[in-house]
Amino acid sequence: MTRVDFYILADSALESRLSFACRLIDKIWKRGHDIYIHVPDLISAELVDQLLWEEKPDSFIPHSIRHDQPKNHEQIEIGYGNDPGSHHDVMINLGTDIPEFFSRFERVAEIVCQEKGMLETSRLNWKFYQSRGYPLESHKIN
Repeated sequence: MTRVDFYILADSALESRLSFACRLIDKIWKRGHDIYIHVPDLISAELVDQLLWEEKPDSFIPHSIRHDQPKNHEQIEIGYGNDPGSHHDVMINLGTDIPEFFSRFERVAEIVCQEKGMLETSRLNWKFYQSRGYPLESHKIN
């Protein structure tokens, strides 16, 4: 069953959410996991792509944006559609909704900042997962 981790940031800036996501991606990738980063649209995918290039100038996190056309499996992909390809290990949900395919993943990460709209969405997401019996963990990040 999919395990869902909520990372609760102390900051209210949406930029801090993306910055933390890049650090989390780096950590998960270094542990050998495949990662699918779910975002709402192409503009968001391009932003995350750029942030991953800039996150650590002295290191490289190999990744690509997953477009609708099929291609070879990449260890780290950023996607905004309804097809995560062959990914099933870790999903980082940077979208506003829970994608229908979330349960195919071993783990899902939800990153929460203290912005009002984000908090409301995150509470709804927590209730959704909880009502369906998914194991939940919350991690306060300072």
